[in-house]
Amino acid sequence: MSISDGEASVPAEFPGVYAVAAADPERIAIITPSFGRQTNFGELGAAANRIAHGLRALGLRRGDVVAGLISNSAEHFEVLLASFQIGLYFVPVNTHLAPGEVTYIVGDSGAKVLVATDALASALAPEAAALPAARYAVGEAVPGWRRYAELRDSQPTHPPESRTVGAVMGYTSGTTGRPKGVRRPLQDLSPEQAVDRMGRYYSWFGSPQGRGVHLACSPLYHAAPGGHATYSLHLGYTVVVHERFDAERTLEDVERYGVTTTHLVPTHLHRLLALPGEVREKYRTDSLRTLLLAGAPCPVEDKRRTIEWLGPIVWEYLGSTEGSVCHVSPQEWLAHPGTVGRPAAVKILDGDGDPVPVGEAGTIYFPVGAAPFEYHNDPAKTAAAVRPDGFATVGDIGRLDDEGYLYLLDRRDDLIISGGVNIYPAEVEQHLLKHPAVADVAVIGVPDPEWGQRVFAVVQPTPGTATDDGLAEALDAWCVDGLAALKRPRHYEFRGELPRTATGKLLRRTLRTEFAGDITGK
Repeated sequence: MSISDGEASVPAEFPGVYAVAAADPERIAIITPSFGRQTNFGELGAAANRIAHGLRALGLRRGDVVAGLISNSAEHFEVLLASFQIGLYFVPVNTHLAPGEVTYIVGDSGAKVLVATDALASALAPEAAALPAARYAVGEAVPGWRRYAELRDSQPTHPPESRTVGAVMGYTSGTTGRPKGVRRPLQDLSPEQAVDRMGRYYSWFGSPQGRGVHLACSPLYHAAPGGHATYSLHLGYTVVVHERFDAERTLEDVERYGVTTTHLVPTHLHRLLALPGEVREKYRTDSLRTLLLAGAPCPVEDKRRTIEWLGPIVWEYLGSTEGSVCHVSPQEWLAHPGTVGRPAAVKILDGDGDPVPVGEAGTIYFPVGAAPFEYHNDPAKTAAAVRPDGFATVGDIGRLDDEGYLYLLDRRDDLIISGGVNIYPAEVEQHLLKHPAVADVAVIGVPDPEWGQRVFAVVQPTPGTATDDGLAEALDAWCVDGLAALKRPRHYEFRGELPRTATGKLLRRTLRTEFAGDITGK
């Protein structure tokens, strides 16, 4: 069932979901295979209009906040698109958080309405007193919650009056301390004008307006996969939504639906490449035009192998909820392996805020541009991240080469300092991942009485690999042939699985907490 053929039927001067809904209502907008459900653009547009009317009937006005604790589904897009056209902030909440963590974000954001998937709503029962009075459960009835249908189905389907663009206020992952909302001022634009600007922003990877199929296989609450899936809808694409990433299922649905674009993180590439060759070769992938990649430093060998397998379709970029830094085409990357692009404007600064020489590592600062951000309710964090000259950082460490190409090394929070020398865990991890016995790995710094910190590796072996001293010795020998002595792990811990977020990001902080004590002698 390929659904990527055909010509665009929506005029370019009227971009976005709302126009596609009016011009081509029967076109499939969202497919959720796990639920056996399809939603066409007419249904999606009508739902967005109904919810917009419903939110206004509750008294919400421009600048107010709606929070969504919604599993990957059509309802996520319905609430987002409703908020987007009546000037509201939409806060997508991580569906894997504990109830107290959810309550913190909902309260900190000032949300007047909360929409949650029924199972997630039920889990919030102990926190009910701290939740907005206006809360709606998607799915089955939940005590203390109204049915989502009450918000949506009783309202008219025509567009709301006085439409004005809203925004997404995403919350940072909270690597250190509580997560904070990244808030930007609302623009005085219609939703269509905003979508047109969005199109110019996303045009770097060259996906045309019209027919296409985008596969979303990461949580939609996360800025990157959620943002690219939403933009794909605005292009007029069908979005196939998975609940979570599964390597073989990804390939299966690329073939089944004729997927043309998708967004992955480096961990996903590694898991796809770890599939047996006969499994990868079983599925047709020639419909893919663009594979977008971001989220962490990508092992050079993994990306090279992906390009050899799928062709020169892998576009990588460096960005965050706070802003975009740069991107790189597959052709540029092949000429400059490891780069994330050549930014038009970036500063690499040391700890004192001074520029570092070309080729040396420092903190990456990027221009905030015409849409400056602030951390909601945290002026101190905003001041620490945004310089007076309009450049900001999220703590990424990188270096520039003499041609202006940027290389992402790691996050400042993950840096290991041993004997006064900076060691980047991602570099060590990328070397270990080349070993055939390593399925996944996390490298952290642990306390050392002499050096301050030393390198410690937590390894997930490939299935069937014996986790004994022989494996540790083999990995140590592997690192001797490829890493400087100071970068080599001093101890290997073996685990069946490493802690990662639902988007595939490695939770090194969890391991740092576990191994925070002095483990000398292990």
